[in-house]
Amino acid sequence: MPEQTYLDDLRLAHMMADNADSLAMSRFKALDLKVDAKPDLTPVSDADVAIEDAIRRTLKTARPRDAVHGEEREDTGWGPRRWVIDPIDGTKNFVRGVPVWATLIALMVENQVVVGVVSAPALSRRWWASAGGGAFSGKTLLQGNPCRVSAVSSTDDASLSYSSVHGWVDSGRGQQFVDLMRTCWRSRAYGDFWSYMLVAEGAVDVATEPELALHDMAALDVIVREAGGRFTNLDGVDGPGGPGAIATNGLLHDAVVQQLAE
Repeated sequence: MPEQTYLDDLRLAHMMADNADSLAMSRFKALDLKVDAKPDLTPVSDADVAIEDAIRRTLKTARPRDAVHGEEREDTGWGPRRWVIDPIDGTKNFVRGVPVWATLIALMVENQVVVGVVSAPALSRRWWASAGGGAFSGKTLLQGNPCRVSAVSSTDDASLSYSSVHGWVDSGRGQQFVDLMRTCWRSRAYGDFWSYMLVAEGAVDVATEPELALHDMAALDVIVREAGGRFTNLDGVDGPGGPGAIATNGLLHDAVVQQLAE
């Protein structure tokens, strides 16, 4: 069980994830789904906005002193406790009817992620973790199965997951990434949050992306770490601060960072 310090926060995150699941599934594959483009030309659906607004309303009542950082709205509040929200990670999948998308909810205290919930209702999957409490997957807080990373110790035997090759080419590390793919035993583009949850479960050994925002990474960070893995930026600095992300079982981490080095 999680440390008592964060148990109430973890319960709250699960409750908000339950609500997000209901909202998201009511709009998934809806014929009247409205999709707009943000300034960076990435899509945002009416479901993204509705979910973030619902979570913000809950936090305003349940945690009025906490700050909130989300993908779709301006930051609110200030202080050592900050909730980080990605209402739908994988919006491009969501709007095309692909079931690989999730709501990401995290709590940071003094820039350390201490609670994370990743809920993917279209896959009937949920993962969560809290600092010192371990990582789990399942349907409810009381019915979770522990997550544990793999014991693979060589990149020659490793399974690698990523989102796209184009991003690596644009980042200037395209050749390094292709070399890593060639070194690994297996590579697949599971993409988005799922790559990192597969690392936490021990089904994949390495997940990496060159460009991610805080809301894309915060919830993933604590789940991977509590499962026994390591989560850093591309330069090997621990945490979800970017640029980019590398998540591994820990044993492979230094080798992956070195291979992706500019």
